[in-house]
Amino acid sequence: MIQDLASAADANPPLQRAAGAGRIAVKAEAGATRLARLYQDGCAKIRLPRDHAARGLEAVLINTSGGLTGGDRMSWRVEAEAGAALTVTTQACEKIYRARDGRAEVAVALNAEAGARIDWLPQETILFDGAALSRTLEADLAAGARLLVVEAVVLGRTAMGETVRRGALRDRWRIRREGRLVFADDLRFEGPISEIAARAATLAGGKAFASLLLVADDAQRFLAPLRQAIGDAGGASAFDGKLFARIVAADGLSLRRALLPAIAALRGGEHPPRVWRL
Repeated sequence: MIQDLASAADANPPLQRAAGAGRIAVKAEAGATRLARLYQDGCAKIRLPRDHAARGLEAVLINTSGGLTGGDRMSWRVEAEAGAALTVTTQACEKIYRARDGRAEVAVALNAEAGARIDWLPQETILFDGAALSRTLEADLAAGARLLVVEAVVLGRTAMGETVRRGALRDRWRIRREGRLVFADDLRFEGPISEIAARAATLAGGKAFASLLLVADDAQRFLAPLRQAIGDAGGASAFDGKLFARIVAADGLSLRRALLPAIAALRGGEHPPRVWRL
């Protein structure tokens, strides 16, 4: 009897879970953006490379666990004090592996004070077959603050012959300006992802897609340059100080080729962070 119980326990041993939390705050001082506070816990790390060509300060987020699976938890909080400018990206694409149970959870909180700017530009998230990810992004903006958010998802690596047949992806965005909700988006792929992606109303067979949002007083003036940059790869619209676009591509490489000029267009000609081009 004891041996049978031991065998049952060995069949489903408890799995080690990754957990990490990273916090960064920047301030404007003497005409430049400088680090105000930095906190790292668990597998979440933040590095500040020196890029003299960058506008403001640049932060690179790192998940030292190498990827996420069911039960893993990551949280990031970014704050830009009045007049500061911060670009946030990731060292590499985040990989979401097959989940035996539960979901990987990622929570992002962004806060920009008056006249501040945050560009949230992580590299692509790659979903593997059987992956399960629940991600939330919440932003609070003061009057005159500027926010650019780009999130890209790749459904398996086409060059490796990977197909995401089943899985789950939930992406929830809530953006507030002066305490008032100004933008909300809920994206959900769950169950037979390959079948869902094949539908004309979703990805029409595409294996990669991206959502882009600019919240700024002058967002409207970036609409024409963005549409020119993405061409037939997606669509964009601007309304009431917000510009939103989605891009769909056949694979991750095609998506990256569309994203690079799109991000540059939304940043007034400034290219994506250097790690995107390594």
